[in-house]
Amino acid sequence: MAILIPAMVATFVALIVLWPGSVPKQQTGGDQERSFGEVTRIVEEPCAENDPALADTPAAKRRCGTANVKIDEGTGSGQTVTVELPLGSGAPVLAVGDDVVLIHLTDVPAGEPEFTVTDHQRGKPLVWLLALAAAVIIAFGRWRGLTAIAGLAVSFAVLLVFVIPGILTGGSPLLVAVVGSSAIMFAVLYLTHGVNVHTSVAILGTLASLVLTGLLGAAFTAFTQLTGIGDEQSAFLAVFQSNVDMRGLLLAGIIIGSLGVLDDVTVTQAMTVAEMAQSPLSRLQLYRSATRIGRAHVASAVNTIVLAYAGASLPLLLLISAGNQPIGELLTSQFLAQEIVRSAVGTIGLVASVPITTALAVLVADRKGSG
Repeated sequence: MAILIPAMVATFVALIVLWPGSVPKQQTGGDQERSFGEVTRIVEEPCAENDPALADTPAAKRRCGTANVKIDEGTGSGQTVTVELPLGSGAPVLAVGDDVVLIHLTDVPAGEPEFTVTDHQRGKPLVWLLALAAAVIIAFGRWRGLTAIAGLAVSFAVLLVFVIPGILTGGSPLLVAVVGSSAIMFAVLYLTHGVNVHTSVAILGTLASLVLTGLLGAAFTAFTQLTGIGDEQSAFLAVFQSNVDMRGLLLAGIIIGSLGVLDDVTVTQAMTVAEMAQSPLSRLQLYRSATRIGRAHVASAVNTIVLAYAGASLPLLLLISAGNQPIGELLTSQFLAQEIVRSAVGTIGLVASVPITTALAVLVADRKGSG
């Protein structure tokens, strides 16, 4: 408690000091008026030959013509407008009854459609999916499942209300991420697992591992001379939000990304030691036995970290690999290098969390045996 209470107070004070103001809205070139409506009619026509918009679309998937859309919300609400069927790779495929998103076009020539369909509405399917996921979690976890969902809500609230606005208003991404992660850690772990000595040990282990991860991330980001601009999204952000420290944003991503795996490992280790403490083992034997279990857990978690990063970046990895660059140049490119640093630093912090948390848990274990 001598460590936890000051850490909790410091986190609370830092939240107040770093609390962001209103985020200034900036024009990004994509701020167009959106409307929402339902497709009521589709009229297909033969496609024009040599249409550039169809160059990358297979013949079997080419659909030309118009659709009638009744606008329910936004610009033109209550009207039924005619739009051209979307063309090109990745364009939405429309059918009667589809709920769609439209963009209102300005300065269009007379007689041309003033609206274009850009996407499908996905609100209802996503709500049903989230409701199903919540029902499954609560059905299996019962009260613990309900607290886990509450903890997830807290995590998203901190990210959306504090971390993201704090970074956009020019705050240090690393500092904001550390404070936000600490707030998430205290709130979620105590909420999900209860206020007890095992949860407190897990929090201490997570906090120590996060500090190590942050230090290693800062060191190797500087050592490898990463700028934090490795893809189109980061480059776009750097242009339109020039006050954001992109290298600090990379470090913030490492911290936040590590937190989810770290709390899983540290809670498991703390509970493992608590259960094994009921056997007549010495503290050294208890530490060794729990560490062996932790090794198996870490082996799986390390694979999880790497695959999670690879899965999120799979389209870009495929695009890069399809080029003619040698493998050495690919691995040392800005994008792949920062993913390697992210994975390696997160892995080191994860591995370190096992002996740290296990040692702390053994020190405070309520042992029934002797030794």
